Order: sequence, then C-alpha cells, then structure tokens
Amino acid sequence: MERCIAAVSTPLGSGGIGVIRISGDDSVFVADKVFRNVNGKKLCSMKGYTAAYGKIYDGDEAIDEAVATVFIAPHSYTGENVVELSCHGGMYITNRVLRAVLNAGAVLAEAGEFTKRAFLNGKIDLTESEAVMDIISAKGKAAARSALTIKEGRLRKEIDEVKQSLVESAAHLSAWADYPEEDIPEVSESSLLENIGSAIKRLDKLLKGYDAGKVIKEGVDTLIIGKPNVGKSTLMNLLSGCEKSIVTDIPGTTRDIIQETVVLGSVTLLLSDTAGMRDTENPIEKIGVEMAKKRVKSCGLVLAVFDASRPLDKNDNDMLELLGDVPSIAVINKSDLESVADTKYIESKVNKTVYVSAAKGEGIDELTHAVEVLTGTAELDENSVILSNERQRECVVSALSSLNDADEALKAGFTLDAVTVSLEEAIQSLLELTGERASEVVVHNVFSKFCVGK
Repeated sequence: MERCIAAVSTPLGSGGIGVIRISGDDSVFVADKVFRNVNGKKLCSMKGYTAAYGKIYDGDEAIDEAVATVFIAPHSYTGENVVELSCHGGMYITNRVLRAVLNAGAVLAEAGEFTKRAFLNGKIDLTESEAVMDIISAKGKAAARSALTIKEGRLRKEIDEVKQSLVESAAHLSAWADYPEEDIPEVSESSLLENIGSAIKRLDKLLKGYDAGKVIKEGVDTLIIGKPNVGKSTLMNLLSGCEKSIVTDIPGTTRDIIQETVVLGSVTLLLSDTAGMRDTENPIEKIGVEMAKKRVKSCGLVLAVFDASRPLDKNDNDMLELLGDVPSIAVINKSDLESVADTKYIESKVNKTVYVSAAKGEGIDELTHAVEVLTGTAELDENSVILSNERQRECVVSALSSLNDADEALKAGFTLDAVTVSLEEAIQSLLELTGERASEVVVHNVFSKFCVGK
C-alpha cells in the first residue's frame, strides 16, 4: 500500500484560496479526521467528483472553513483516492491546515510526487508528465500552447505510431527467421526500406523542430547594444512596456546591464540593455562596456542599434566586427528622420535589418517578424508536436542512429538479423522516451525538477 501523501498545491502567499491535496488509499479517511461536514456526512460515504462544505479541525481546535472535494480511484489526477481541501489563502492558514493533515496520518509529499504517481499508475506517460511543469513555467502563449499539446498526448501519439510500425517490421523479421517451416510471407526489402524511411523522416522532423521549440519554451538570451544615444534604452523601454532604462541626452547614462523578460510575438526575450559601445576613459563606464562585449559572445541574439540620422563611425564599425557569427539583427533607429547612415554596409554584416522609430513606437511588427525568422519560430506551428527537453531529444537521436544503421545494413545487403537488431534498438529508445522502459534513475531525475504539491 502506497503511503498517503499531502502538500499545499497552490502558491504560498496571500490569496483567496489555498488548496491542500491528499492522495493515497487512505486519503479519504485521513481527510475525515480533520474535516467536519456541516451536514455531518463523512467524506468516505461520498461519491467521487463531489464536494462538501465544512470546517477544518486539528484535534478539537477549529482552524478554518473549507470545501472538501473527493475523487475516488482510478478517476483522479494520481489514479488514487484523492481529497482536495480548499481553505482560505495565506501562508499561515494553508500551512496550518497542512500540519493538521500530517498530524492525522499523511506524510509530506516529495517534489513532483503527485505527478509521479499519475505516471506510475498509468494515467499519463513520461512526456505528458514533463509537460506539466512546462505548462506551469510557460513564459508566453506559444510556450503554454506547446506544453498543452504534449500534455494532451500529441507527442505520445506521434511516437506510438512510429514505434508500432517498427514493432510490426521487427516482429515479421523475427517470425520469418525463427520459424522457416511455417508459411510466413517472406519479408519484402522494398516495403521494409519504405517503413524505415518513413520512421526516419518523422523522427528527423521532430529533431529539426527542437531548437525552435526550445526558444519558445525557455526564451532566448538577448542583448541590446549600440553607441550612446542611439536609442537602446528607448527601445528597451518600448519592448518591456515600462521605463526600465534611464533615457537622457547625456552619453554614458547606462553603465550597468539592465535586464527584463519580454514576449515578442511567439518568442520570449531575456532582454538586457547594456552600456553604450564606445571608447571611454571613465573607469566605471569602461567596465560596463567590457561587460557588454563579453556578453555578446555568449548570448543567443543581439539587437544592434544604429542611429539612422548619424553617419557610421569607428565605434559602429568596431561593434559590427564584434558581432562575428552571433545571430544578430540591426535595428536602425530614428527612421522618421533623414537617413545618412551607410545602411547597405550594416546589412552586409548582420543576419537581418529592420527600421524603427523607438520614440514613436514604429517598426515593432517588423522587428517581431525578424526575431521569429532568426530564431526559427516563424515557421513553427504552436500546435505542432515539439520535443520539450534534452532527455526527449537524446532518445530521438538514439532511435534515429539505430534506424540509419538499419537502413544502411539493408542497402548494403547485410543479413536481416543485423537489421532486426538495429530496429529493436530504435524501439527501445522510443520506449524510453515515453517512459515505458525508463530506468528508475531517469524517472527520479524527471520528477526531481518538479515543485512540491504537483
């Protein structure tokens, strides 16, 4: 019998409601020790998907009013008997109710233990389990939509279809080789090649979408650079929707790196405004410039800002050379003024160029599109199936490697035994992806990243 676990499943802090979740065979009986229904009816006599109003007690002491919702196995999140006690929000009350539940016989849940039990009880697979935390941590609409798609089983369905086709091919190969006396149809090499090729194509598509999917999920580390007074801070404030950076006509106002998270289209930018890129003798400003130069080489995207109304100078050229192979967008600001900057030269040095007027809020749609194109998210449907983490990616890489081995062995005229071995290895990798053959270490690693209460 699994131990009865409990935890606060809502964020701690001031709020209208706090929820304490209890799961396990004895969860209803534990809840009955602390919850007293206003009509005197015990929770253990209630049907699943029903709720009751009453009070929470710790011994003889009344703690709070609450609503108890009962879920009877297997029709619950974890697949076990579950009771959720909804009390008033607030750190003291929710923790006080939790303590009463623990005093009544439950034990504190570990991180991710509710979702882990849902996985172990066959309610969800490992990809759907991982999607739970992706939904919670989503920074934007596209990330939330992508995580929900996986939570609804779209990735599992895609993998299951590939896996099933490989299982059928491997089973046919094994049966034909092991039982030659039986009237089993000979394996057609052309159909086998077609089946392997189809699986490779589907898995390769998943793999190619991984980097763009990672950008949607995690965001991209983005640096705004440029000379003093070209409009970096104005652009930063425009994108963030508030005055994060000080805007003045005095060069060198921004000396430290100012950070903000903004959502631009489907992409979350982990945005940093930096000190103006120029030669300076001011020791404090010089440190800020050096910090900015170091960040350029390690960030995922650079928004290099230029002033359209001023000709390029040594500082502009040095900045363009600094970009090197870093993904970059030239943001030519003050497009509402007469342009004298050598924009053709700028365009030759960067991946994308857009024209904006940060002061007037013009050109942001063009900048949004450029960011989506450069990060690979422009062509990515937020409802498409996307691998959500490195564990899933490694499983697909392993399966693809085995399938390519099978394809090469078949084309080289090797025995079908060699092809069968490679197919079985690919199947094992896909089983690990969905969690059907995942080791205890892998399962523990997945759920150790969860928050307590989920």
